[in-house]
Amino acid sequence: MFITFEGIEGCGKSTQVNYLVDGLENLGVSVFSTFEPGGTKVGQGIRRILLDSQNRNLSPLAELLLYAADRAQHVEEVLKPVLAQGKWVVCDRYLDATLAYQGYARGQEIGFIKALNQRVSRGIQPDITFLIDCPVSVGIKRALDRNKAMQEEGQDRFEREREEFHNSVRKGYLAMAEEEPERFVVVDGTFEEKALAGVIFDHIRPFLSPEDCGGG
Repeated sequence: MFITFEGIEGCGKSTQVNYLVDGLENLGVSVFSTFEPGGTKVGQGIRRILLDSQNRNLSPLAELLLYAADRAQHVEEVLKPVLAQGKWVVCDRYLDATLAYQGYARGQEIGFIKALNQRVSRGIQPDITFLIDCPVSVGIKRALDRNKAMQEEGQDRFEREREEFHNSVRKGYLAMAEEEPERFVVVDGTFEEKALAGVIFDHIRPFLSPEDCGGG
């Protein structure tokens, strides 16, 4: 089972990834948690470039190709081998993030991004994608407060984007969820985090089997 989490900055993805992984591990499920960009050693260097607020002149195409490079390495080094072991994988951002940010918000050609995603993902698609939706004003405030608390204010290039950029990202995600309702589960990111974790886990329960939970 391959599960991804998507949403605008500060929607609560990382928190919900942790809740879900903890819940699965408590049931004895063999699960691996990862993220993009930066889920490999090579990707960590790419992540620093992408998030560095000093890189204001990074072109949209260069940005897109950096994300593609990070994903190609992540798929080859992490996703393919872990999924081949039969483990569940929970990933904080994946293919849809590139379409939302570099396509809908940056204006790069959607068809080109889909073709690039297909090539670098080696056909590995999520089984379920949780889209944590919340108003832009809520998400950005959370993200900026988080970065300040974690002393990561220099790694906030996306948080510094204009409000219309983030609105375009949100609209892009919602459009994709409408196009693929069989894969996307849209949940309310303004919910209290533990309550939201319960809603998400309820969607996962039907996919659990005795074998997944360590049973015979």
